[in-house]
Amino acid sequence: MANRFLATQEGSGIEVVKGQNDSPTAEAVLPPHRRRQQNKARASADSSELPPDASSLLSTSSAASSSSLRREALAYLSLSKPRLTALIVLTTMASYALYPVDPLLSSSAAPTLSALTLVYLTVGTTLCSSSANALNMAYEPKFDAQMSRTKNRPLVRGLLSTTQAVGFASLTGSVGVAALYLGVNPTVAALGALNIFLYAGVYTPMKRLSVANTWVGAIVGGIPPLMGWAAASGATALDGTMMELLGHPGGWLLASLLFAWQFPHFNALSWTIREEYKQAGYQMMAWKYPKMNARVSLRYSLLFFPICYGLWFYGVTDVGFLVDSSVVNAWLVREAWKFYREGGEGGRARGLFWASVWHLPLLLGLAMAHKAGMWQGFYERIMGIGREDVDEEWEEEEESSNKEGKILPAVAAMESARAAQAAR
Repeated sequence: MANRFLATQEGSGIEVVKGQNDSPTAEAVLPPHRRRQQNKARASADSSELPPDASSLLSTSSAASSSSLRREALAYLSLSKPRLTALIVLTTMASYALYPVDPLLSSSAAPTLSALTLVYLTVGTTLCSSSANALNMAYEPKFDAQMSRTKNRPLVRGLLSTTQAVGFASLTGSVGVAALYLGVNPTVAALGALNIFLYAGVYTPMKRLSVANTWVGAIVGGIPPLMGWAAASGATALDGTMMELLGHPGGWLLASLLFAWQFPHFNALSWTIREEYKQAGYQMMAWKYPKMNARVSLRYSLLFFPICYGLWFYGVTDVGFLVDSSVVNAWLVREAWKFYREGGEGGRARGLFWASVWHLPLLLGLAMAHKAGMWQGFYERIMGIGREDVDEEWEEEEESSNKEGKILPAVAAMESARAAQAAR
């Protein structure tokens, strides 16, 4: 292979760049700012620099370990897809934290979110996610072997057998669902079991049948926020039915947020390795319908604006979230537009991928920072306004209304809600 070299002209500070053929016609005299632009464009064009698969990294560490116990532990840990599981757990916890306290309850009667419930929710969700991911790997070892990102997974390398993977999935799945059922509520347990089934039983085999698998995978990504919301709403539930726990639009908006996020994130990722997906036989938009792949990424990126508006409209966040989230969403849409306009070329796929990686934690962090009523409570504590003072005002107003034969609107609303539940 011909060498490519740079020669500096003395006293000029200008580099003479020779191409692959090292011929005089290939030489170009470039000023420094042009060289910087050229190097930047060359770096951007390399869209293959994406984070390696965490399971593959753990499998590599496992194979290199001198301790058989540590080697086996790392191999089992890699079955859970640690990065993906961590993302699922964080979105579940964020949804749990964003659940608002019922405004119809007095401040003394309103329960706070339970730390013990959060522990059960975290452990149960982690185990359910690990189960689904292990079943996914048990189904796909011969296909994983054909892709650079997944060729070092434990079953591909022979560190674990399919029987061991299925056994691990059965154990973590059953314990995870049991933890959610006993420590949280039956609705959350049912959602956890449903997600295992959708991911391992529907999404995984569907990847080889239709590009619609991406939408099924997005549904799987949207269920964890519903789990967190249903876990938190159980603290104020009257009868604990699924309709009651999932009746507030806030939970569905958070689920929609995660559903929409899957498309710019995964479509950008899949575009960079589209040839590998094609070789392995996975039916992905990135290689079957590349224009559709880019168009769908842009379309769902735009959905974040109405979703964030809905979170404010239904009282999950304050009005400041509308401003801050618009900035973050505009950044993602900008990268999605570049991806759509140029079809992923010139590093646009990598730009959208990394924008999506940062977009989700930023958006959830802003939502929690702008949780409705949070700063008011902080202000009351700073100013020394105790909750007892608020309760006394509530009681005095209620007593005054009772003497006049009136009923406070909030109390009337509570009585109406209880009567409606009793009528059922």
